[in-house]
Amino acid sequence: MSMAWARCASSREPLLPPVPVEPLYARPFTASVACTSAKREGGTFQLAAASFEELAENLTSRLTVAAILANAGELTMLHACGVADPASGAVVALVAKSGTGKTTAASVLARTYGYVTDETVAIAWDGSVVPYPKPLSVKQEAGAPKRQAAPDEFGLQPAPALPYIQSIVLLKRIQGTRQMAPVLERVPLADALLALIPESSSQAEVVDPLQSLCRLIESVGGVWQVTYSEAADLPAALEPLFRLEPAMDTEWEPAATTGVQLGQAPVGHIQRRAPRDAVAIGGELLVMLDTQIVRLSGIGPALWDACANPVSLDEITRQVGNVHGKPEGYREAIAGAVERLVATSILERASNLN
Repeated sequence: MSMAWARCASSREPLLPPVPVEPLYARPFTASVACTSAKREGGTFQLAAASFEELAENLTSRLTVAAILANAGELTMLHACGVADPASGAVVALVAKSGTGKTTAASVLARTYGYVTDETVAIAWDGSVVPYPKPLSVKQEAGAPKRQAAPDEFGLQPAPALPYIQSIVLLKRIQGTRQMAPVLERVPLADALLALIPESSSQAEVVDPLQSLCRLIESVGGVWQVTYSEAADLPAALEPLFRLEPAMDTEWEPAATTGVQLGQAPVGHIQRRAPRDAVAIGGELLVMLDTQIVRLSGIGPALWDACANPVSLDEITRQVGNVHGKPEGYREAIAGAVERLVATSILERASNLN
């Protein structure tokens, strides 16, 4: 265990946890962990498992969750592996869902580049990256715990002293019998936001979560996607992204999220729900409610604007018609769109507000 976690060890005096729980016949491997956090109360948790491999996997999961909770609201944390140029410190974050190739990509790329993490790329407001060189979680046979392998076991290079985010890439692995050359392409901003939010941790707790993510994406020159079949092809395909000069025009702006409450609105009047954040990108609007993002296009942004304050369906129809025209059936179309937005909690009726 010490070997697997050696790169995460601190030089500071360790905080000693209490004695682990007494092992049992069915769960003979136990561990005790102590946690501290500047934001949350410290504490301990106990683990027990039937095998050392199961205990090691559970410990990795619990430590990762504890680290994420300790930094919620302070760091942008992407579900990604990260590798860094050893000379410049430039980090490329490769974002993907669990089980879709992050660890394999890290084990290949970090033989040339510094190993930052295979799990969570944590980015501060100034673009600096907090390394998390945890053990690599390697898949075993079906049903078996993932093996927690030390980075040194794979010959991975150490992370540089001052890593910073340089590029963000979505991993898209194509599995099949035919090998394909990697394809690297830029992702439109709205699509990038919709892809990154589900693969981030505690982003909703960051101040202006969508705006902050837009600023991050803008600072690295946009989000890329690499479509590939073999991890061995990634070093050559991604090499330009370690030295790319970020250049991106501003494509977004904050969208108004609040309105003036007009007291006791008549029953049936409609108002937009106050979201966590909203951004306008071109003719579209992305609205974040709690951790969910809704993409409004077509007449959606005009409906959002019309419902800043409690308003009747007739007034909504008038305002949206003035923006988008009044073709045959427009009233029914607007009424249907309003009902769909009420169903998704983007809009709510006055009876629910008062």
